[in-house]
Amino acid sequence: LTDINPTLVSTYAAIRDDVEGVIGGLRRLADQHSKQRYYEVRERYNQNRRIPTSKRAAMFIYLNKTCFNGLHRVNRKGEFNVPAGSYKNPRILNKNAFQAASEALRGADLRCAAFDTVLENAKPGDFIYFDPPYEPVSVTASFTSYARDGFSQEDQTRLRDIYKALDRRGCKLMLSNSDVPFIRNLYREFKVDTVAAPRAINCDATKRGRVSEVVVRNYR
Repeated sequence: LTDINPTLVSTYAAIRDDVEGVIGGLRRLADQHSKQRYYEVRERYNQNRRIPTSKRAAMFIYLNKTCFNGLHRVNRKGEFNVPAGSYKNPRILNKNAFQAASEALRGADLRCAAFDTVLENAKPGDFIYFDPPYEPVSVTASFTSYARDGFSQEDQTRLRDIYKALDRRGCKLMLSNSDVPFIRNLYREFKVDTVAAPRAINCDATKRGRVSEVVVRNYR
């Protein structure tokens, strides 16, 4: 499993290797949760990069569970800058889910790397799934900068080129993205299915629910 976000990768590693430590840290944060506490944790998370791995993973998850609409956005300095969300009773800790995730990650090779590094090791017959930052569905929808440098249409096109190179190599491929003309055009040579995916992220609560996405495959 690879991702360009180093904190996400280290969080996966912490859940895999020290799930009880993550659960303990998250329980303490959940017990003290308030809007004021959210901003205190966010400031400490941004200013102190030497926090122990399991404790920092708990902070990362806490901020994600209690920030505005569960979004992940960083500024050019790599600082998490999403405001606090307005939730009556957010579910911050799900112990069983974390323990199940820890079990699922056992034996996984976790790497912080860009998507193009898959070309280094992919072999014919390998199955590869890409889940890039989704292309915005409108000009105003691009609220999230997943990494400091963002993910542009040029990056989407470069990913398509990697996808085609892996297809020529004989790999089995799947990719998900927004159901927008730009993405459909990029992958017009491949099998593109439309799926209805549940989404809870929208500033307008009446617009939350199932949204149209595409799943691209190079096999039937």
